[in-house]
Amino acid sequence: MLERYDVVIAGAGSVGVPAALAMARAGVKVLVLDPFASQGQGSNKAAIGGIRATHSDPAKIRLCLRTLEIVSAWKETYGHHIEWTKGGYTFVAYREREERVLRDLLVVQRRYGLNIDWHDRGQLLDVVPDLNPQGLLGGTFSPDDGHCSTLLAGHAFCDEAKRTGAAFRYQEPVTGIEVQGGCVCGVVTPKGRYATRVVLNAAGPWAREVGALLGFDHPVTPDSHEAGITEPVAPFLGPMLVDTRPAPGSANDYFYQLASGQVVFCITPEPSRVGQDRRETSEFLPLVARRMVDLVPRLAQARVRRTWRGLYPMTPDGSPLVGWAREPKGYLLAIGMCGQGFMLGLGLGELLARMVTNSLLPGDEEVLDQLSPYRRFGGQERLK
Repeated sequence: MLERYDVVIAGAGSVGVPAALAMARAGVKVLVLDPFASQGQGSNKAAIGGIRATHSDPAKIRLCLRTLEIVSAWKETYGHHIEWTKGGYTFVAYREREERVLRDLLVVQRRYGLNIDWHDRGQLLDVVPDLNPQGLLGGTFSPDDGHCSTLLAGHAFCDEAKRTGAAFRYQEPVTGIEVQGGCVCGVVTPKGRYATRVVLNAAGPWAREVGALLGFDHPVTPDSHEAGITEPVAPFLGPMLVDTRPAPGSANDYFYQLASGQVVFCITPEPSRVGQDRRETSEFLPLVARRMVDLVPRLAQARVRRTWRGLYPMTPDGSPLVGWAREPKGYLLAIGMCGQGFMLGLGLGELLARMVTNSLLPGDEEVLDQLSPYRRFGGQERLK
C-alpha cells in the first residue's frame, strides 16, 4: 500500500529537521528522507555552532532572532541540554573601512530588533580584554547571540520532531519527484514510492541535484570551508570574535571558546574552494593560526586537537533561496543557506510550516520577498 504524507522533505540537516519539527507540531504529516545513515551527517555536523542575528540582511535578522528565542529556552521547554551559551558576537574593526561598514549596519540591525551597540577601543577591550590593542578602533557587540553544540542540538531537534510525529527514513535518497497535472504528487527513492502534494528541497550542498529531478538548475554551488578545535585552555574568551579584514588566502576568520575550554575556529577561504571535496588541507592551519594569533596573541601557545572540512551551499548574493516554485505546484525551496543553516534553521523551519499550512504572520511576506528564488541577484550580504 502506498504511504501518503502531506509533506516529504529531502534532507535531514540544519533546515530539514527543524522544518519537520515545526510542521509536525502544526499537525502536518511529514516524512524526511536522507541519503546518510542519520540526521545531520551532511554539512550540519561540520558547523561550529554559532548562532547570531548579527546580519546585514533583514530577512536573516528576523529568522535568526526567532532561532535565538527557541534555543535560549530549549532546555527549559524540552529538557535536552544542547550546551547553549549566550556569549555574544563581536565584529572587530582595525581599519576605517570595517568601522564604517559596522556602524552603518547598526541602523538596519536595530530597526529589526537586534540588541547591538558599537564599542570604542576601550569599551571593546572591557568586553574582550585579550584582543590585540594595537590599531584597534573598536567593534560591535551583540550580547544575545551565542553558540551551542551542533551534535547535541541536532539530536534534540530530531528527537522532538519524532516525538511530535515526524517520520525519518535514512539511507534513502530522493531519486525522483513525480508530477501530475502540473502538481507534485509523489517521491521516488531506491526503496519505494511515497505519495505527497508537497516536496521541500532542504538538501543543502546537494540541493542542485534534487532540483534537477524536476528540470531546475538551482544557483546553489557548494564550496568547502575548514574548521578546527584546540585542546582545552583556561576560560578567557566570552563572545565569538569575527575579523572581516581580508588576508592572503582568507576573506575573514572567526572563533570562540567552548565552556569546556576548547577554542573552535574557522576561516572563509579566498579564493573559494568550489566543489564537494571535504578532505583537510595542509594550508589551513598556517593561514588561520596567523590570523588568530594576530587578533588574540595569547593563543600562540594553544595546541590544535583536530581539523575538519564542511560544505557551504552558496548563492550568487550570499542569501538563501526560500519560496514556492512557480511550477510544478507543491515544490518548495529552502536552499542555499551559505553556511548559516544551523543559525537560520529553527526560525526558518517555523516559516516553512506556516507556508505549508497557509498561516503566514505579519512580516513573513517581506522575508519571503527578500529570499525569493526568483529575485534578481545584486550585491552581497555584507556579514556573510
